[in-house]
Amino acid sequence: MSIKAGDNFPEGVTFSYIPYMGDDITTCGRPIQLKASEDWANKKVVLFSVPGAFTPTCSEQHLPGYIAKLKELKAKGVDVVAVIAYNDAFVMSAWSKANGIKNDEILFLSDDEAKFSKQIGWTAGLRTARYALVVDNGKIVYAGRDEPGKLEASSAEAVLAKL
Repeated sequence: MSIKAGDNFPEGVTFSYIPYMGDDITTCGRPIQLKASEDWANKKVVLFSVPGAFTPTCSEQHLPGYIAKLKELKAKGVDVVAVIAYNDAFVMSAWSKANGIKNDEILFLSDDEAKFSKQIGWTAGLRTARYALVVDNGKIVYAGRDEPGKLEASSAEAVLAKL
């Protein structure tokens, strides 16, 4: 299956994350489950995927683009901005803290074992591929996947242009 605009967001999708517990990167919380299919059913969501937290393109370009454009995304009616990666919830939590981001700004979610990315057919080997989805009330209204080594279809600018 390869997801596309017009499809319904899949049922039963869950991600794990650690709720914000302060800026100390060494403070660990306990992962909890986000039932994305349920929690996002009546919301406008921008979900972007990176191959790995703390990796060069992801940390130097992809995530910073979303941080810089967060207010513009929210002004376009986006309720939730979330990033997923193959990394576990502990690494994703540390990545959010390293970037000074709280859960109410951008959710840093673990796509454990790339389960969701495999379900929609968008992986890069064992990891999540670089892509972005816009989900509006349970419907995919934008689905953009980048070719390896590129940051185009999943950039914050590309997503903003589709809102």
